[in-house]
Amino acid sequence: MIGEKKARGRKAVILDTSAFIAGLDPFSLEAEAFTVPGVRDEISPGSMCFLRLKVAEESGKLVIRSPGEEALRKAREASAYMGDAIKLSDVDLELIALAIELKEEGYEPIVATDDYAIQNVAERVGIAFTPLATFGIREQLRWEIYCPACRTRFPSDIGTRECPICGTPLKRKPIGKRRGSRADRS
Repeated sequence: MIGEKKARGRKAVILDTSAFIAGLDPFSLEAEAFTVPGVRDEISPGSMCFLRLKVAEESGKLVIRSPGEEALRKAREASAYMGDAIKLSDVDLELIALAIELKEEGYEPIVATDDYAIQNVAERVGIAFTPLATFGIREQLRWEIYCPACRTRFPSDIGTRECPICGTPLKRKPIGKRRGSRADRS
């Protein structure tokens, strides 16, 4: 495809809400900047973060784009496999899916986020990430989902955040870890 050749090797930074809260200015990036519509909705109108996002969007420095269904499916599968599905919002999944989609288009995507669950799933699907105000994950974790009240264990793709047996909010605990392969550990 023509678009793929054009994007091949170009860097893309996918910005989470935490990137704007941390003060990241899309104009300071040498790479192309992207985010999803839900990030705009998570930022308070009238705040400096919102102003920064709006100016970047209106100038064309920031592209606000929704990912396609196939990329969303891949993001959901990866988050379920890792056990992060109960921690990720729809906006979080869209960010991961957008990174997957951009990678498939030939970009070299990196997700700018302080959200550990996003980082964990991004690493699972081979997407680089960079934390902003935190150290970021040191190890990739798989999680077991369980109910702290009735002690029932559930598959990681349960699809609900509450125990279907007793209604208690589900929790998770690590069942496996793998040392991260992220190159930018500074």
